[in-house]
Amino acid sequence: MSTTTSARKPTRPRRKPDPLAAEDPALLRDWFRQMVLVRRFEERAAQGYTQAKIGGYCHLNLGEEATVVGLLAAMRSDDYLFTNYREHGYALAKGIEPGRVMAELYGRTTGTSKGWGGSMHLFDARARLLGGYGIVGGQVPLATGAAMAIDHRGGDEVVVCQMGDGTTNIGAFHESLNIAALWNLPIVYVVVNNGLGMGTTVERSSAEPELHKRGSAYRIHGERVDGNDVLAVRDAARRLVERARTEGKPALLESMSSRLKGHSVVDPARYRTGSDVEAARAADPIARFRAALLAARVADEDGLAALEAQAKAEADEAVAFADASPHPDVATLFDHTYATPVANESRRLPADALFR
Repeated sequence: MSTTTSARKPTRPRRKPDPLAAEDPALLRDWFRQMVLVRRFEERAAQGYTQAKIGGYCHLNLGEEATVVGLLAAMRSDDYLFTNYREHGYALAKGIEPGRVMAELYGRTTGTSKGWGGSMHLFDARARLLGGYGIVGGQVPLATGAAMAIDHRGGDEVVVCQMGDGTTNIGAFHESLNIAALWNLPIVYVVVNNGLGMGTTVERSSAEPELHKRGSAYRIHGERVDGNDVLAVRDAARRLVERARTEGKPALLESMSSRLKGHSVVDPARYRTGSDVEAARAADPIARFRAALLAARVADEDGLAALEAQAKAEADEAVAFADASPHPDVATLFDHTYATPVANESRRLPADALFR
């Protein structure tokens, strides 16, 4: 008795669903424009710094565009954002006019802080961007306090607090997470991990280099996301923001995103190897998103080129606006030192005599 077996047809590998298929094409194209705008804006900021039009310190979001745009895409317009000193792109994504942001970098009266804050201290209460902060971690306790205020008055807004990887080693970070967990505050802490705290690697500065786990001591949920993928950032941030909104549970999101330049405009980043630089360039989030849009036929070359030209024009117009804006009068130097009048407030300038 013989038996026969029928030959099985080889199975074709299943195609992975296109993550862009379920998205609004117009929204995807606008995210691309925003990412390119951040890139072009920061390039013009670097140029302005070398031309001595921007003073003080200047830290750029070059390479972090997907994290910036994805994070803001997950927030409502009435949610609050606190950032560190690397905040230009966040201000743009929060809806602040590029001209006002560039004017602040230039120290002009049309800037977000009337020219007195500069690159590290962008602030716009109307847009609910409550500051860039020059002190590492300075924003973390304040953001936690804002979340407490929302909880106290029964609001449904959420606070998002952005920081760099180095901030997770300071005491205020841990104190803030402890309070947020104890009091069930509506806040999401976002650590942008570019692998370097200035020039020191995370592995050499943190005993727990997987930074999303650093909230576990306070029973705070943490996640790590590919910061070069705008959709991945948007999805993870949206989930955690809505959880904070509806359940009052804080969270810690770690976004892995390489910076393309040094810590600041004046940092040549000689501590990075050639392979490190090449890896960062290979992970360029704009090139990656551009290729995905073309592959999904969300846009063609001409369409993307037009969006790129639009973003460049916006950055150029921001520079022109800043250049044409007036410098603040020295007499206004102390006008916003205090929110309300203070008795015996000193308004002495460095050249003024101590006694008359």
